[in-house]
Amino acid sequence: MANQSYDAPEREKHWQEAWEKADIFRASHEDGRPKCYVLEMFPYPSGRIHVGHSRNYTMGDVFARYKRAKGFNVLHPMGWDAFGMPAENAAMERKVHPAEWTYQNIDTMRRQLKSMGLSLDWSREIATCSPDYYRHQQKLFLDMLKRGLAYRKASKVNWDPVDHTVLANEQVIDGRGWRSGALVEQRELTQWFFKITEYADELLEALQNLDKWPEKVRLMQANWIGRSDGMLVRFALDKKTAPKGESEVEVYTTRPDTLFGAAFVAVAPDHPLATAAAKHNPDLARFCEECRHMGTSVAELETAEKQGFDTGIRAVHPFDKDWTLPVYVANFILMDYGTGAIFGCPAGDQRDLDFARKYDLPFKPVILPPGEDAATFAIKDKAFDADGTMINSSFLDGLDTKAAFEEVAGRLEKTKLGKKPAGTRKVNYRLRDWGISRQRYWGCPIPIIHCEKCGTVPVPDADLPVELPTDATFDKPGNPLDRHPTWKHVKCPSCGGEARRETDTMDTFVDSSWYFVRFTAPHAKTPVDKTEAAYWLSVDQYIGGIEHAILHLLYSRFFTRALCDTGHLKLNQNVREPFAALFTQGMVTHETYKSRRGGWLQPAQVRIEGEGATRRAIEISTGDTATIGSVEKMSKSRKNTVDLDDFVSRYGADVARWFVLSDSPPERDVIYTDVGVDGARRFAQRIWRLVDQGADSAAPKGTPMPAAFSPEAMALRRASHKALDQVARSIEGLRFNVAVAQVYEFTNVLGGALGKAGEDFAWAQREALEFLVQTIGPMMPHLAEECWARLGYNTLLANQAWPEVDPALLVDDTITIAVQVNGKRRDELTIARTANSGEIEAAALRLEPVQRALEGRPAKRVIVVPQKIVNVVV
Repeated sequence: MANQSYDAPEREKHWQEAWEKADIFRASHEDGRPKCYVLEMFPYPSGRIHVGHSRNYTMGDVFARYKRAKGFNVLHPMGWDAFGMPAENAAMERKVHPAEWTYQNIDTMRRQLKSMGLSLDWSREIATCSPDYYRHQQKLFLDMLKRGLAYRKASKVNWDPVDHTVLANEQVIDGRGWRSGALVEQRELTQWFFKITEYADELLEALQNLDKWPEKVRLMQANWIGRSDGMLVRFALDKKTAPKGESEVEVYTTRPDTLFGAAFVAVAPDHPLATAAAKHNPDLARFCEECRHMGTSVAELETAEKQGFDTGIRAVHPFDKDWTLPVYVANFILMDYGTGAIFGCPAGDQRDLDFARKYDLPFKPVILPPGEDAATFAIKDKAFDADGTMINSSFLDGLDTKAAFEEVAGRLEKTKLGKKPAGTRKVNYRLRDWGISRQRYWGCPIPIIHCEKCGTVPVPDADLPVELPTDATFDKPGNPLDRHPTWKHVKCPSCGGEARRETDTMDTFVDSSWYFVRFTAPHAKTPVDKTEAAYWLSVDQYIGGIEHAILHLLYSRFFTRALCDTGHLKLNQNVREPFAALFTQGMVTHETYKSRRGGWLQPAQVRIEGEGATRRAIEISTGDTATIGSVEKMSKSRKNTVDLDDFVSRYGADVARWFVLSDSPPERDVIYTDVGVDGARRFAQRIWRLVDQGADSAAPKGTPMPAAFSPEAMALRRASHKALDQVARSIEGLRFNVAVAQVYEFTNVLGGALGKAGEDFAWAQREALEFLVQTIGPMMPHLAEECWARLGYNTLLANQAWPEVDPALLVDDTITIAVQVNGKRRDELTIARTANSGEIEAAALRLEPVQRALEGRPAKRVIVVPQKIVNVVV
């Protein structure tokens, strides 16, 4: 058998069938071992999986397989985040029902995932578009409604006038709908919301305990929640300039200490003061309308060009009745943040500085940075927003910023504006309640009935699920549920009269905010099986992209709390946080190619010729030179993907797994190259040859351990145990590229040791080969199974325990010590770790470089620092 190549595609199918037949990846809470719940963010079934997708699932699978080998009861499930607009778009473009398109894609992607050899419990598979799943989601909605965590109100939304749907902030690009390209409008619609703000403080404070989350993710979430301690400050309006009925404007500020640096007041386009002023000012009304075509996200407003309109209204400074400030309507102020009004301090805020410079508004610095001279300090291109000493601030001069905050707060609380104080302390949050209404078909129906007599009526539990109609039409934009002739018409559950169903469906983020809970008991008759959930939750290791660092993770954290507080989860601290550990993996990237006609080309459509400066791409079908573009994340839009089926049929799944784990740290991007892939392929073949050849000269399986080992055999045993220990530590720490490097190093050692004589060495060789196979087991499981069988085993490696490391073999018998003469390094000494000072001194003096330095003279003194250094003094 020696020297035969390993046929990866054929043998991988064999081992996948063996695993499936043995059903070894099925999880049960009745297993007596400690549990470990491993989960990768489940995929959207958009079509096909490419090699870039495989990195996420490979990392999770390596960790899951390792944990199973270490004696854990591992839950590693898979499902489909299956609702969403792409399916509806496909229905319109391809004349196919969203369900048909979605389930076809699920079948394809399931087969592809299975071809990767993932250790998944497929008995728990779920699809969020299945009524078996969303009926329970509807029940959760109704229970949250009873608890006051779901409610309905009018709210500003991004409206696409062509697609006739609400758009999430992320779907508004440069003020236009991501699909239609139409200018987005801000409309006020009655929407359903989840009251995530009820948990704002808890969600923020609990971040401190998520010490197994990336710090950058915790920071992003903290910023998104955005707790700020500030004040509501009331400005009186100059009566001569104020619209009729308007006498004051209230602003929220976190920096009341900078009030003496105020240069303007700005309000949102929908602020009552702006509305009142626009009634008699057509130009202002047009400006406010233009602002409504912007997105509503804070991020978009912060990056948009700052624009304002001077209303002519003047606001009176709280501490100086003779000082008035111009009042602007500004496009960067959100009505639902704070009060929808701010005062601008250009010296202390970059946004305010840019605005003041654009409209030539005078201002002065009010905070002196440490080390600056008040007489010469001036604001140039950048505002100073840090702490310092107050200047140009009347009674605040000389105070530090914290003391100034308290002084201003105290005075404002005592100053009366009308019958109320001019200032009130207030905690504010950037976080807003979660609007879940979407005007589309392919989503979870909201289980509500609207009755003119009874109002908003929940669908009775017995009538769940509210299923989507199968005969919806997609021949025109808008929500098919709105125009369905029969589905929305229903009898009121309360009075029996004519009523209509809620035609909005839920944001797909709802589907993914509790799927990890459903995985614990996917066939339960209730949304959650408390016993199963209490056993499995929280998820021990969650893996997914950084792009979901805010919304998905925050919504999931909200949902576990809501499930606790609605009685679906047992109240304990563990399940209030869904994911105990989080890892955000990097992407697989690939260079891009364009044809002479300007269209994107797939990697399979080009042939690369030459190297370095002469390297070029040729379009295979035409022979034309193609343009080689930048290296970017694999994406369908740029066609720089490598299809997983094509890859596996050519190289095998293990090569794909090994490649995406190699070279780059897992949190960073890895660049797909043919050279890298070929290196992974050749290494897989090398492993097979090494085991295939070594099996013939290694001791037979089950041979008793010899009583003693030669130095050569002991050296191999030490290398084996060190490699086993280092790979285990690296996988445990999700340092997969380090584990790969350690396997490479161990393979080199083992390759140079094969075939040496002696029964003790044959036993050490058998141990080393088994360790090598077991270390690659989580990463290249098919090859590992093939090698395990070649070593004489008729058991599945996937069922084997991780070997025990002998701690004594992790410590070297010898140490290397630097040797100096009169403080100058001359040589180094390798000696037994147990050598005493006398033995070390004698060995050092025998070294030829030391004897040359002594020139026949006796040493005056020899200083030995055990295990570190020897210094010979002449």
